[in-house]
Amino acid sequence: MFKSIVLAAVLGVAIAQPQHAQHYSTPEATAEIKSFGSDIHPDGSYQYAFETTNGISQQEQGVGGHQAQGASSYVSPEGIPIHLTYTADENGFHPQGDHIPQVPDYILRALDWIAAHPYKEEYVVKKA
Repeated sequence: MFKSIVLAAVLGVAIAQPQHAQHYSTPEATAEIKSFGSDIHPDGSYQYAFETTNGISQQEQGVGGHQAQGASSYVSPEGIPIHLTYTADENGFHPQGDHIPQVPDYILRALDWIAAHPYKEEYVVKKA
């Protein structure tokens, strides 16, 4: 009886041992940097760019803490080339690219209507 309990425990531990994950070789896992450049100037302006062997590229220039503009490109997991350009300044971050959904016209019209017709709160005075 004791031997069967020990055998069951050993088998349970052996079966419960974590399985090793399979490692797949993907272009992302083996990507290398093809080119890289970076310049920082005393006035706070900067620029950098890099490109990898798996098709990722990025470049940006700007003035630290004030504004920046740049571009990035890569291939999505679905195989679609993605190209993104952007600016960032005191008005926020403004990305542009074909992959970014556009605001529907009816939403833009509704926002225009709301701006043209501001809400006016009405007070009703009740007499006792």
